[in-house]
Amino acid sequence: MAISEILAALADKTRRNILLKLKEGKISSGDLVIELDMTPQALSYHLSKLKKADLIYETRYKNFIYYELNLSILDETILWIDNLRKDQN
Repeated sequence: MAISEILAALADKTRRNILLKLKEGKISSGDLVIELDMTPQALSYHLSKLKKADLIYETRYKNFIYYELNLSILDETILWIDNLRKDQN
């Protein structure tokens, strides 16, 4: 995990909206396109950035691709940020 990739992925509002949708549970890419009112190409770009940062998982079932949050990476990021705050006190 590269913290710079994670923070860069989280810096984008569209990617944060995708993560908020994934917070509700596993969802297919087709449903994400509909729910977020995005083109498949735009969604693919943002999902690629989130996968590169290990913030999401991708699983395939038949002709569908499903995405879900990688909570362990989110937890590690929160701990890293919290550690910054502790060093300042």
